[in-house]
Amino acid sequence: MARVKIREFDAKKLLLENLKQEYKAALIDSNTSLDTLPLQHPWLLQEKLIIKPDQLFGKRGKLGLVLLNGDFSQIKEYLKEHLNKEITIGKATDKLTHFLIEPFIEHEKEYYLSITSERDYDIIHFSEAGGIDIEENWNKVTKIEVQTLEELNVESINTTEEIKQFIQKVFHLYKKFHFCYLEFNPFTLDKNNSVALIDTVAQVDSCGITLPFPKTFGRKSHPEEEHIAALDKESGASLKLTILNPKGRIWNILSGGGASLIYLDAIANMGKQEEIANYGEYSGNPTTEETYQYTKTILGLITKEHHQQGKVLIIGGAIANFTDVEKTFTGIIKALKDHQSQLQQGKISIFVRRGGPNYEKGLQLMEQTGKELNLPITVHGPETPMTTIVEKASETLS
Repeated sequence: MARVKIREFDAKKLLLENLKQEYKAALIDSNTSLDTLPLQHPWLLQEKLIIKPDQLFGKRGKLGLVLLNGDFSQIKEYLKEHLNKEITIGKATDKLTHFLIEPFIEHEKEYYLSITSERDYDIIHFSEAGGIDIEENWNKVTKIEVQTLEELNVESINTTEEIKQFIQKVFHLYKKFHFCYLEFNPFTLDKNNSVALIDTVAQVDSCGITLPFPKTFGRKSHPEEEHIAALDKESGASLKLTILNPKGRIWNILSGGGASLIYLDAIANMGKQEEIANYGEYSGNPTTEETYQYTKTILGLITKEHHQQGKVLIIGGAIANFTDVEKTFTGIIKALKDHQSQLQQGKISIFVRRGGPNYEKGLQLMEQTGKELNLPITVHGPETPMTTIVEKASETLS
């Protein structure tokens, strides 16, 4: 499981359709024909409109990127100015490629609602003082914790019955569609006293729902990621790769979605989060060839920066249920042999921890490979905690 952001357009469409409400909206990109768009959405010429980027970043109003209460001619002028324009937000620089057009909703009162998933419970935050200054008015926010197997009691929320029912329904959809985070800031009541979503932020469990998962603003696509995605698409196993920091010194070949998160959390807890180079996982009993291709891709990345030495590679996992450790390690070892000289020149230290079917043979092969290739490979079985491997790897960087 991975928490991934989705577009505001997709979040609202999913929620409002299941709340039995009409959703008027148009998602715009460089391929959209503005001349024919009103034929598909006649309301564009009939109502006042709002337009804003829909690219997984917030504070769009404070950044001056929202046009309110405009007509369609103003929308077209806005797009001439902003579509494909490169901007910098914090440390991220990227082009504005996707925009959301909706009817402008006249309103006076703004409300705030968010739901966040924790390990054993969900947290609901609600306020009748929503809007762009919600952080300054956080003392007016009500917080409710709902244990995983419990139902939400909306009667403890001091607001109108319409909004109580809305919160109850949204919380049900939140769990049904595998949301991990959901925020409406603000939402309001329209002239018919129906709830209207003005601004929405959402994250979902990538394994729980089928929706487009666009890249976060500022994240560049790497050919290695696309290569692994293509392998994953053709495989019955799971092969994932996200490059976080190509100049990072801690690289990972991790087995299992849950275990991969534990390893990265442990690295962050050691204060080494800025050194994490990649996130990913191989699981579901991939073949030797698939594991070889996966490992070869990551080793190509770790040895790309020739001038940077002293990196570490963690080949880790939990105790596999059915993934054959010997078979997958055979693929990993083949890739290590291909990159022997580059790994030696880069003075890369390798830390291995694994358990599961045939793990003893797999660990023996890995230990033997370290000796044969003259590579510093430290091997551990399931008797060693996963966090211990992270500690040993981190010490190497100190």
